[in-house]
Amino acid sequence: MKREKTFFRTVCGLAAPVALQSMLQSSFSIVDQIMIGQLGSVAIAGVGLAGKFSSIHSVVGAAIGAVAGIMISQYMGQKNQQEVRRSFYLNLAFSLLLALAFTAFSLFWPREIMGLYTNDLPTIEAAAAYLAILAAAFLPMAGATMLSALFRCMEKASLPLYASAGAALVNTGLNYLLIFGKLGLPALGARGAAVATVISQLINLLVMLGMLARVTPPWKVRGPMLAGFRWRQYAAMLLPVLICEFLWSLGENVYAGIYGHMGAAATAAMTLLNPIQGLMTGALCGPAQAAGVLIGKDLGRGDFDGAYRAAKKLLLYGFAASLCLSAVIVLIRPFYVEIYQVEDVVKTSTAQLLVAYALVAPFKVQNMILGSGILRSGGNTSYVMWIDLIGTWLFGVPLGLLSAFVFQWSIPLVYFTLSLEECVRFALSLWVLRRKRWMRTMEA
Repeated sequence: MKREKTFFRTVCGLAAPVALQSMLQSSFSIVDQIMIGQLGSVAIAGVGLAGKFSSIHSVVGAAIGAVAGIMISQYMGQKNQQEVRRSFYLNLAFSLLLALAFTAFSLFWPREIMGLYTNDLPTIEAAAAYLAILAAAFLPMAGATMLSALFRCMEKASLPLYASAGAALVNTGLNYLLIFGKLGLPALGARGAAVATVISQLINLLVMLGMLARVTPPWKVRGPMLAGFRWRQYAAMLLPVLICEFLWSLGENVYAGIYGHMGAAATAAMTLLNPIQGLMTGALCGPAQAAGVLIGKDLGRGDFDGAYRAAKKLLLYGFAASLCLSAVIVLIRPFYVEIYQVEDVVKTSTAQLLVAYALVAPFKVQNMILGSGILRSGGNTSYVMWIDLIGTWLFGVPLGLLSAFVFQWSIPLVYFTLSLEECVRFALSLWVLRRKRWMRTMEA
């Protein structure tokens, strides 16, 4: 019993700050959308589609951070500080290169990119203007993601939380000032929200850099950075994660394209669902991140039995919490849709979408804990890659295309139908979990 309480406290100590931080990060887009929601459906749809493209960077960047977390946590379990530091720096370099690529695409071809999502010209213009400004946030986001992964592995997960809290407050204040033109500032509308996000992300990164300098000595890798580095082992972890997260995110963008071609009202309704999805994911990503750290350290020490027990407990915690939050979503949906100044048809569709989301959310959370935390913690990331590819591209995308353009169902039914791929991914993930082949110790 005492051991169980200790484990629960450890999980909470890691999961709670991570969850709060993720919710605060989600609040950047949530506050944008609520305030932009006062500008009408076109502005909402434009910001939502631009956010879908930027989410590709966020997801792939988080994948690199996840690989860094796997490596750092295992090497911390082995007490190998040299490899801990090298793992951080090399993954940071890859993350910054990725951010530079997305910055270039968003600056030079925003209209062409947004034209892939919708054929509605006002929505394309609104989305392109937002994306071109948001491009400046990709580099600071990349740095902050890597620092957050490092702090979690150091079991100092509260530090990124403090930075995110300050940045969220700045984001909210600047949104109000720049969207609506308060205190003598110009009313920039949706573009003001993008400017506020960029400034907030810069502040978030600078605060975390200051924290890093205070909690660790200057980090130097003894000897050449790349000497003796196990590139084959690193590539075997990184490439499946990058492929997995990129194609999964691409699938999500295909979904956004399906919604976009169903009309501005459907796109607006899906965009209004995003804040709730972001909060739910943020609230329950803590067990997934805790799984990556705790199970990774167990595997680094060679404690396979302890790792498997921890995995089962974390799945149980996540399932119980997701059921509670799904019930809350169903209860608050009539009040939530009244926040926005949109047409009644958009409000009705959004309320129905919230019910559909509440039904599939427990499966989404279990997949997040299994895929992002447990199954990757041993370093063999190809399992999750194949599970996600099967779920998204063999089930989700075909079901979405059929339900939207062949059967011509309403947006809530289309969303629920394509979300059934979560059940497929969950069944496959449980099968892999029980086989236990994902459990292994990395070589230094």
